[in-house]
Amino acid sequence: MLKEVQRNELFCAYYAKWIQVYKKGAIREVTMDKYRMAHQWLEKIAPTLKIYELSRITYQQILNDYALSHERQTTMDFHHQLKGAILDAVDEGLIDRDPTRKAIIKGKVPAAKKIKYINQYELHTLLNSLKLASTVSWDWLLLLIAKTGARFSEALAVTPQDFDFTRQTLSISKTWDYKGNGGFMPTKNKSSVRKVQLDWQTVIQFSSLIRGLPKSQPIFVEPGQKVYNSTVNDILERHCKHAHIPVISIHGLRHTHASLLLFAGVSIASVARRLGHASMTTTQKTYLHIIQELENKDIDLVMRSLASLS
Repeated sequence: MLKEVQRNELFCAYYAKWIQVYKKGAIREVTMDKYRMAHQWLEKIAPTLKIYELSRITYQQILNDYALSHERQTTMDFHHQLKGAILDAVDEGLIDRDPTRKAIIKGKVPAAKKIKYINQYELHTLLNSLKLASTVSWDWLLLLIAKTGARFSEALAVTPQDFDFTRQTLSISKTWDYKGNGGFMPTKNKSSVRKVQLDWQTVIQFSSLIRGLPKSQPIFVEPGQKVYNSTVNDILERHCKHAHIPVISIHGLRHTHASLLLFAGVSIASVARRLGHASMTTTQKTYLHIIQELENKDIDLVMRSLASLS
């Protein structure tokens, strides 16, 4: 009798409970938000669908409806977010067969891919266009990210005491909750806690900038201030257009930093540590195109070296 009642429960209601029971507290809040968003779409697409009505056809229709307004990769993510709950419902005997089996993932035509990074000359041009006054501004944040490869949330959380000018390092050990109510938060993972070496010019610039600022307060965020990623991206876009270089995002500055290091011959292991990646695999996947270019150059170098032996 109880199982029959459960089988007649709305799938979107079951999914909401499943998120709370299995995901809340087990995943990062950012990831939790993605599951909540999936639930909102489920309520919109299939508000009256009951658990026992889930079949390959009804599930495929959910994916098809979602795919009308989302790209294929986003639809794939949505599919994986729903699938865990559905497989648990199958295990509990609420659904006879797995309706996600052989699901077809569709999606609208992807938008034109934005440029992820700029070259050394373009970065040099961009940095020259920054207005680095004697007081803190968003232009200083752009400089810090370009020179350290820090994530946006990591750069926002930087305080004066994080700098060690004697050793020319910046300690990254926290992030700023700019998507929520503000305040310090842990880094993305344990590997993200790191010390980033600074060049002497950056040391001189920031030692002057932060003189007299509260040691434990964020440099770029005032008390009670709400920070939006879009605001800083708009400032960066204006700089790019003024400098007549390709427009990139704040995260594109991080990609640019890593790309220039790789092209300069810095090892993947060193770049991974500097970026705070959990493993070199992440770095290799993210910058595969650059690594392949470097391998092609290495092949040319090997061939020239061997040819010179004859």
